Amino acid sequence: MADMHHEIQIAASPDKIYDAIATVEGLRGWWTGDSIAEPRVGSTAEFGFYDRRFLFRMRIEELIPGRKVVWSCIGDHDEWQGTRLTWEIIQRDRAIVLTFTHGDWRSTTSFFASCNTTWGMLMYRLKDYAEGKSPGPYWEK
Repeated sequence: MADMHHEIQIAASPDKIYDAIATVEGLRGWWTGDSIAEPRVGSTAEFGFYDRRFLFRMRIEELIPGRKVVWSCIGDHDEWQGTRLTWEIIQRDRAIVLTFTHGDWRSTTSFFASCNTTWGMLMYRLKDYAEGKSPGPYWEK
């Protein structure tokens, strides 16, 4: 199994960062405008891309306000199937750090590499959103 890891310092409160990754409003503010998510453990979130030509469904596994969000991918892209996405908000000295792991990939294909690059770029959009810069969704629909 392979994991991708990202970490970024964000000048925002843990609650603001949590809202960016746990609420539909937050997710639409930096990731995809086609986000359907309810911050409730056991619910299913959907993320559409390119007019839903690509659709990712996630089961919400864990929500700890201001600290942690965990999803598991239950469909629809074969390489994402069974992967786990974990965001942790950590206080380090005087800084707030967001760590992100997209783990449990079956192999490190070219798609894995492409996703890793995209997640790295998206971390900066998430940072901008949490810091109040309103980047808007990277994918409108």
